Amino acid sequence: MTKTVTDVVCPFCGTLCDDLEVVVSDDGKQLTEVYNACVIGTEKFLHSQAKDRVTRPRLRQEDGSWKEISYDDAAEYTAQMLAKAKKPLMYGWSSTNCEAQSVGHEIAEMVGACVDNTAAVCHGTTLIAVQDIGIPSCTLGEIKNRADRILFWGCNPAHAHPRHMSRYSIYPRGFFTGKGQKSRKMIVVDPRVTDTAKLADVHLQVEQGRDYELLNAIRVALNNEWLPDVVAGIPAQKIREVADICKSGRFGIIFFGMGVTQTLSKNHNIDEAIALTKHLNEFTKFSIMPMRGHYNVTGSGEVLAWQFGFPYSVDLSRGFARYNPGDTSTIDLLARGEVDAMFTLGSDPGAHFPISCVKQIAKLPSVCIDPHQTPTSGVSKLHVPVAFCGVEVGGNAYRMDNVPIDMRKVVDPPAGMLTDEEFLIKVRDRVKQLKGAA
Repeated sequence: MTKTVTDVVCPFCGTLCDDLEVVVSDDGKQLTEVYNACVIGTEKFLHSQAKDRVTRPRLRQEDGSWKEISYDDAAEYTAQMLAKAKKPLMYGWSSTNCEAQSVGHEIAEMVGACVDNTAAVCHGTTLIAVQDIGIPSCTLGEIKNRADRILFWGCNPAHAHPRHMSRYSIYPRGFFTGKGQKSRKMIVVDPRVTDTAKLADVHLQVEQGRDYELLNAIRVALNNEWLPDVVAGIPAQKIREVADICKSGRFGIIFFGMGVTQTLSKNHNIDEAIALTKHLNEFTKFSIMPMRGHYNVTGSGEVLAWQFGFPYSVDLSRGFARYNPGDTSTIDLLARGEVDAMFTLGSDPGAHFPISCVKQIAKLPSVCIDPHQTPTSGVSKLHVPVAFCGVEVGGNAYRMDNVPIDMRKVVDPPAGMLTDEEFLIKVRDRVKQLKGAA
């Protein structure tokens, strides 16, 4: 016998689709089918049922083999590692709930750690630009119901956020718009011919790394001022056409991704994109929004900000919060060899960081908390498997438009398995004893 759980939130990307239906057994132990999710979201749910899943903490032995240990022993190892370190690094946080993030930050403050999330290697430059110039934004619901001009700049939602276009930006029928792409103009700015670009009404194939010049040129075109014949590989006539399309709409939105945030000029690209949005508001209504990747990277920035005043790359080693991206960010700290312990939760730096930084992680005392076996768990000294957030435990997460969403538990985790928050509470309580604060 089975039952269907409705209104389930998908813990894959920053879209946080909340219309999934999941079929589970009556006893809540088996998950069999997932409806309405994209292929990646479906796999996220079904992977929790993998037969080869690691269900207990594993400690690496001197010969390289793994030894299974208890959660209490794993919490003791983690607490001792963090308490003894002079400058530990606690990284990740983007694939867990806000409740676990908050407890983790308590630990970071007690041990004087550097605490950082995945924004350091994706949309951290966006956060710097917002601090510089502010941001005129909105919610995805407003976009669905009002937007008739959609710009995707340096992102490819067809692959990275598979249901974004069908739920919010291009295809849904909005309250003030018709149904489907016919009621909207879609513009894509990307040096590659992506699957998203193939769907666009206009594709500006910008030269790699010259987004800043093109953003500025569109601002110039809005005022019908002089332009060179070609800017960033785009003819002036095409730039003016895009400017006119944007001005003629009733409500527009610029979605931007890592193709802008991590290319030449970085946060200055976003400064100019936000300035373009503000300029467009002289002609019509326009907003701008980053396409956040991990399902709760936005929440990680929110929790860090309300606990320490800064959204990422926070250095607590001096007893108070310091913030200086490029100095206090994870890759820089690892590259300079400044940290003496590595704690990873809710991300996989082993798969994405420069190899020199991954080698540094392998040398350090290290703990990886993750339901999966990953490249990071493979180089860490201790791997602690936990329940899947959004599948086996609920909790709060923030959508890419900064709207908080409560995720639902749909199935029980393997017997005896802890959640992120439960394990971190064990570590926090033990650190308090070690530091004499209990």
